Formats: sequence, structure tokens, C-alpha cells
Amino acid sequence: MPLTVLLVDDEPLVRAGLRAVLEAQPDITVVGEAADGAAVVPLVRQLRPDVVAMDVRMPLLDGIEATRAVLRSVQDPPKILVVTTFEQDEYVYQALRAGADGFLLKRARPAEIVHAVRLIAAGDSLLFPASVRALAAEYGSAAARGALESARLTDREAEVLRQMARGLTNAEIAAGLVVGTETVKSHVSAVLAKLGARDRTQAVIAAYESGFVAPG
Repeated sequence: MPLTVLLVDDEPLVRAGLRAVLEAQPDITVVGEAADGAAVVPLVRQLRPDVVAMDVRMPLLDGIEATRAVLRSVQDPPKILVVTTFEQDEYVYQALRAGADGFLLKRARPAEIVHAVRLIAAGDSLLFPASVRALAAEYGSAAARGALESARLTDREAEVLRQMARGLTNAEIAAGLVVGTETVKSHVSAVLAKLGARDRTQAVIAAYESGFVAPG
């Protein structure tokens, strides 16, 4: 089965460029397009894409609210990849906080775009550049610190969270810790459950906001 993608961007040229890049791959199919976030929920329900490539700034409903709407109203929602022009953009961070799974710059090379879509679809890693990590640290709070402390992670779970925050895949974490991939998956699941996080991105945001992991 091919990996299916829905493109959401108010610029037709951007959508056309992403479609050309993605459909050049034998395992990826673009199943639909939307020019605004307001159209996303109906299209997701109709097309059931694996990944939504979502612009952040759109005229009627921006990518932050569209992300919230998808996660709130769609059962078994797709992965959401934020696509934007500027990496040092608080909108991007707010979209990640709202539940988006990763981040991609519009100027990324074709190979990087394809790689990002595949990573997000697999749920094995995430794209979390230094600028967004710094924003997460700026949003730190006593509440975030208290929430992470109350999660009572084991030493191994804490180490796995640190490696997740570095953007490592399960396989890379397993190699570094000299354990099996399935063991790492179990630790990741435990971390998400204890933090009440929907996915790896939300867990990493918690790690940076609490100061558990420093941006550098």
C-alpha cells in the first residue's frame, strides 16, 4: 500500500511543487489538496490520508487551529507535518504544541521532503530543529517541571526521553543503549503513557519545557 498524503497550503505553486516531489516516489501518493485549513477535516474524513502536509499561515483557518480540529474530531487521525517558510516562527511551535508531529521548511530539498514524510508516517522519529527547541525552552514553566517530575520516569525511560529529544529513531536509540528495538519501543510507550503525551513530539516538548533537556 502506498503512503498517502494530503497537501494543505494557500499557495498553488507550493502545492504543485510538493505534489511533484512526492509523487515522483513509487511508494507515495498525493490523494488530495486544500487551499485552507477550513477544508482539512472533511477531506481527512473522506480521503483518510496517512500524512497531512500542513501550512501554518493560511487566510481563513490557520494550521494551528486546523491541527486542533483534526485531532479533536477525527478518529484515528493522520500524522501532521507542519510546512512553513520560517523556522524561527512561533506559529510553528504552537502547531507542534497543538499536536502536529513534525516540522519542515518549504525550502527543503526534495530528498529532505520525502524523508520527512516517511519519518512522520512511521512515527519513529521527529523533526525538531534547534530554533524550535529554543522556543520550547522559552515556554518552560513550573507546571511543566512539576508534571515531568510527577511522571516518575525510571532511569532508563529518562535516558530514552533524552535520546528522543535528540531526534534519534528507535533503532538508533537501541544501538546506543545496546538493547533491542522492541525494548526501546516499550520504553517509549511507557514514557508517553506517564507523560500523558499523544506522541513523541508531545513528549519532547514536555522534556524541553520542563528543563529536563536543554536546547543545546
